[in-house]
Amino acid sequence: MGLWDKVKGEFIDIIEWLDDSRDTIVWRFPRYQNEIKMGAKLVVRESQVAVFVNEGQVADVFVPGTYTLQTQNMPILSTLKGWKYGFDSPWKAEVYYVNTRQFTDFKWGTQNPIMMRDAEFGMVRIRAFGAYSLRVVHPENLLKQLVGTDPQFRTEEVSEFLRQLIVGHLGPALAAAQVPVLDLVSQQLLIGQKLAGVLTQELAEYGIQIPKFIIENISLPPEVEEALDKRTSMGVLGNLDQYSKFQAANAMEDAANNQGGAGEGFGLGLGMAAAQQVANSMNRAQQPQQPQQQQAPAGPPPLPPQAQWFAAVNGAQAGPFDQSALAQQVQAGAISRATLVWKNGMAAWTPAEQVPELAGIFASVPPPLPPMG
Repeated sequence: MGLWDKVKGEFIDIIEWLDDSRDTIVWRFPRYQNEIKMGAKLVVRESQVAVFVNEGQVADVFVPGTYTLQTQNMPILSTLKGWKYGFDSPWKAEVYYVNTRQFTDFKWGTQNPIMMRDAEFGMVRIRAFGAYSLRVVHPENLLKQLVGTDPQFRTEEVSEFLRQLIVGHLGPALAAAQVPVLDLVSQQLLIGQKLAGVLTQELAEYGIQIPKFIIENISLPPEVEEALDKRTSMGVLGNLDQYSKFQAANAMEDAANNQGGAGEGFGLGLGMAAAQQVANSMNRAQQPQQPQQQQAPAGPPPLPPQAQWFAAVNGAQAGPFDQSALAQQVQAGAISRATLVWKNGMAAWTPAEQVPELAGIFASVPPPLPPMG
């Protein structure tokens, strides 16, 4: 300090701290050579505690209020100084102001995913993030364990340590909850309250309390969330038949709103189709239900269906004929060996006498008479 600071220190007899920041936890009162006059005024505002430190030892602690510093209200410091009687000369001591309000700007998050076992998905990896608040409840412990001789102890100096501590307790807390991943959102508040208690116990030796712990979100890997989205979409669609009808109804409405010729034709076609579908549904509803037939006794299976033949007779298609009906047509002379025939599976119409399957039909039919000379 310069000469002006030295001179100013000789006249200033008020010790106070007006906090102009939002992140200062501990602040040391600056004084030339730490000299304090006996009878000086000490002002401790709400959400503050003043701690006197003498040669590295924590002495007296002052809660909110205004004090005139005398040996009577500084019993510990008086003992350390060896004051048996009143003492009016300046004396040396460090004054630390500790901010006891809640600091709510702390954020936390998992840099790496946490592995856990889920009853529905098996092994899953989850990430989480949120916020928490911090408050100093034992200033002496904080000064001894974390602050030391730091003239200004800020939240950023302890935030990373707290984040690592939180992540270390988060995994066991989620596992102990034994809640499926899809139901964790319903338990986030309860898990946060339990974590606040666990962390407060862990930080008791530092004089720090965690009044509020908030889990803002718990998420799965992107590929797992994508699969869940597809599963959810299928559940939303439900009955595909009903969904198709819904889509058709929307298309009809859009077509009706289109006054163009194409839109009118399309809308008319959809309207007729929908009307037909409704009519069919009504007919099915009006038809009496057939009584359930009794189960037939066990027996041989039905005979296989016979081939159906078609014949070209007098320039026109005749048929279909089964094998016996076709033989009758041959016996009656309606179909001859030269008549073109066809059945399913044949590539083209073929003269009957060239079809091996019909050879037995023409076996008893005499061939045509030779031409008379």
